[in-house]
Amino acid sequence: MPILSRCRRALFNRLISTTAVRSADPWLLPNTPEHIAQTTSSVDAPPPEPLPRPGEPVETMRARLVYQARKRGTLESDLVLSTFAKEQLGGMDEAELREFDKLMDEPDWDIYYWATDKKVPPERWANSKILAKLRAHVRNEGKVVRRMPDL
Repeated sequence: MPILSRCRRALFNRLISTTAVRSADPWLLPNTPEHIAQTTSSVDAPPPEPLPRPGEPVETMRARLVYQARKRGTLESDLVLSTFAKEQLGGMDEAELREFDKLMDEPDWDIYYWATDKKVPPERWANSKILAKLRAHVRNEGKVVRRMPDL
């Protein structure tokens, strides 16, 4: 074996051994047990306090929710919620829109893991019709190819 190859192999082995010693990866992949444990809220966490929007017309609320569903902050939540909003918000009545608005106040990863059945939602969302619709949307039984909707 040429000396250069031995040097490269030694350098590679040293790199591998020092990488294994490093601390845990700060950028965990979604859907791994470590990511789920690190990013979801505790079950006994109080519900988020929604912003008061007195007198907001239904059409304004619908338009705001379409935008908020698209601009969450995590790509996974953006894709799930924006495609759901595009398909469902137009047919929702005011009560359903208000329930979806409350759901949108929850943290991104919580919504994502509740919708994908990776985590059990807290009691306040256990019987939610909107969360049930979102879960059906995520299951995508029709095998629809989804992409981010245009704004």
